[in-house]
Amino acid sequence: MSRRRTLSTKKKLALLVSAATVAGGGAFVMAATSNAAQSPQTAAESTVCQGLATALGNNQRFIADQQAKPDAQSAARIANREAVIAQIKVQQEASGCVVGESAQGSQVTQPTQPAQPAQPPAQSAPAGNGGAGNAGDTGGAAGAGDAGGAAAGQQVCNGSTVTLSGEGGAPAASSNQFPAGTKLKVTNLDNNKSTTVEVTSVSGSCVLLNNAAFEQVREPGKFLIRRAVIEKVG
Repeated sequence: MSRRRTLSTKKKLALLVSAATVAGGGAFVMAATSNAAQSPQTAAESTVCQGLATALGNNQRFIADQQAKPDAQSAARIANREAVIAQIKVQQEASGCVVGESAQGSQVTQPTQPAQPAQPPAQSAPAGNGGAGNAGDTGGAAGAGDAGGAAAGQQVCNGSTVTLSGEGGAPAASSNQFPAGTKLKVTNLDNNKSTTVEVTSVSGSCVLLNNAAFEQVREPGKFLIRRAVIEKVG
């Protein structure tokens, strides 16, 4: 009688241990699945992450350019862009992206592209500097040597993607090809929204919109405009 009770007790203990093991294993599987689902996404896996990585890369390139060729205002510009980079990293974390991932989506110099049939023919003009090979050239362009020399109403930055700088303030843009005061019209072909902004500072892209300007043309949840038409309007 005593032996039977002892065996029964041992069986109960064994069952309890087995149940605890199964429960622990289940918890481990659930935790692993949860961690996998929350793994940060790379720029290659998410359009949002790609846009943020591009914005981060553009700002880092701008800082590098300022450090390579400093002037009296470089320290202030660098401090401002470092604050922008910090904000972009916050946005990367909030969006489930790899924090600190950087990409150069908008090139400083892009190859000349053939004329697009949809564009109206440009008026003839004297040839510009023959070494033009940047984003401002299109096959039907009026011989402008660079985007900065384009005529008002002419499409520029052909093929450039557009992203945000992370800077606050009224709608504005920064550019590496247009001087301050230039007015650019940016149209997002994916939703047909457009904004006309003034260039107020220098960046590492043909055109980089600040937060307010980007909000006027963005698609919800996206930080990159892949199909954009950029026109110089003033």
